[in-house]
Amino acid sequence: MKRSISTLNVLPRWIIVLIDLVIYSLSALVGYLLRLNFNVENLYAYNFLQGIIIFTLAGLISSLVTRSFAGIIRYTGIQDTLRVLYASLLTLAIALGINSISENAIPYSIAAIAFFVSVVALTSYRLLVKELFSFYRTIPKVSKKIVIFGAGQSGMITKQLLDNDTSTNVKVIGFLEDNPRKIGNVLSGVRIYSARNDFEKVVIKNNPSELIIATTSMSLDRKNELVDQCLEFGIKVSTVPSADQWIGGEFGIDQIHEVKIEDLLGRNPISLKNKFVNQELSGRSILITGAAGSIGSELVRQIVRYNPAKLILLDQSESGLFEIENEIRELRSLGESLVCYVADVTNRERVRRLFSQYKPEFVFHAAAYKHVPMMEINVPEAIECNLLGTRNLADLSVEYDVRKFVMISTDKAVNPTSVMGATKRAAEIYVQSLNNLLSEIEADSPTRFITTRFGNVLGSNGSVIPIFKKQIQKGGPITVTHPDITRYFMTIPEACSLVLEAGVMGNGGEIFVFDMGKSIKIVDLAKRMIQLSGLKEGKDIDIVFSGLRPGEKLYEELLDDKENTMSTHHPKIMIAKVRSLDFSKVKSHYSDLEGLIYSSPSSGDDIDMKMVKVLKSLIQEYRSKESKFTMLDR
Repeated sequence: MKRSISTLNVLPRWIIVLIDLVIYSLSALVGYLLRLNFNVENLYAYNFLQGIIIFTLAGLISSLVTRSFAGIIRYTGIQDTLRVLYASLLTLAIALGINSISENAIPYSIAAIAFFVSVVALTSYRLLVKELFSFYRTIPKVSKKIVIFGAGQSGMITKQLLDNDTSTNVKVIGFLEDNPRKIGNVLSGVRIYSARNDFEKVVIKNNPSELIIATTSMSLDRKNELVDQCLEFGIKVSTVPSADQWIGGEFGIDQIHEVKIEDLLGRNPISLKNKFVNQELSGRSILITGAAGSIGSELVRQIVRYNPAKLILLDQSESGLFEIENEIRELRSLGESLVCYVADVTNRERVRRLFSQYKPEFVFHAAAYKHVPMMEINVPEAIECNLLGTRNLADLSVEYDVRKFVMISTDKAVNPTSVMGATKRAAEIYVQSLNNLLSEIEADSPTRFITTRFGNVLGSNGSVIPIFKKQIQKGGPITVTHPDITRYFMTIPEACSLVLEAGVMGNGGEIFVFDMGKSIKIVDLAKRMIQLSGLKEGKDIDIVFSGLRPGEKLYEELLDDKENTMSTHHPKIMIAKVRSLDFSKVKSHYSDLEGLIYSSPSSGDDIDMKMVKVLKSLIQEYRSKESKFTMLDR
């Protein structure tokens, strides 16, 4: 009915005339009934049918003369009311004139009563129609129906926000719940249904366009199951942030956001025991390298909460440092305790001045080149930054009595197949062998070296998810290197929590690895992202396979085949037991690589090949894939 009203235009004028004539007829009938005190038997004595016909014909003539039907009823005003009055007066005059010619055609008293009734009826129905249209225009149009998962406090607040926000024009048609004690009850005037048993019935009956997940206690598997159900029916899925993320302690409707692929990956949230982190970091001078990067900037955000005495952010990206500095200073008034230091970790003297001036007690080393295909064709840069840069920082940490040096590594360092992975493994070897050397010859050395390994982080610069998002926005295709390629994923905050935990837990020489759950097929990731975008694979957007890139693995590993793990106080954090190398041997390889980097080029001399050969000599498990360096493995 609402749809028919909304599409209704101006009524044809003949319909208005017909309605007016019906009213004139009924007015004449009412006149007879009132005059005869509703004695129906006397109607025939007065020949009432003749009188009704006469009054109705008079009404027709007066309508045509005064054009009382010409006004648009929904916009009835004073002029329209006056036209109705003129038409009714003319109708009365015509009826009385006929009565004077033909005696007793319609009694004068009945004509007078019919006149007053017709004036009231004709005016009233016009005003009523006007008010109905006006009322309908003020009723908010429901543009979409919403169902809320979670009939708790967050769910109730979400419904209240939607009800009170007139700009959204939505209607909450029900709650969904897994808790059997809540199912069948009513919350805020809306019924609570079983999410498992009633989902399809609710969807088919009400056709909601969106489901809002308003609970934080849902497991990741259950969330994926629910999202899959919604995608099957073409329902958009949104989430409500947890209470600790409400802006200013209050929840606003603009904080409801669409479910992102990041919300569905990884595993159930892991709570890292950071109760000692504050004790370790508070009041300390802390250096973070690569502070403008994905991991480095999140480390800054987390460490600043522990109120360090000095927080030194080092990066060669001036713009990146500027952005993270502004972000942090907006959150806290740090004054001179926040230092932004533009430098390259390979510039030993520049970094030395930093250590000399600020004397950091903790170093979190996140600076590195990380893109596998890019580093496969830029070998000297990968070695200079990832190896020699790490060596500079590690040596200066010892020289200036840094308490703990925490290096951030990658799963690509395990059984490396690329230059990038090999350089990260070589950096692991250097800091571990240096830690072992210090433990042997300098028992009282304060510096301890700790390494953390983890897989891909969600949403980091240049990672697969941002790339897929851009490809989807452009209409595709999405490019996947291989149909069987898999990767481990974790969130950036989880990765940084691990780094902080390692910095507190580590005693020196450990390589901490993280239980990253199940590996994920990248092609499945692409398909899910297409669905979450409201598109269909093969119809709206295609997936194409481009082939493995230089140095790329099909499967990532967190441990070498020959490596074992030891448990820690946290069930999700383990220590990898890796083979150790003599520091003098490691140092010799580093010297060879440094000599090659800074040597003068000669005609026909393939420096890249020589560098990789040295790397393979240091890292015996290094086997190149899809690369020109595979010839060195024969």
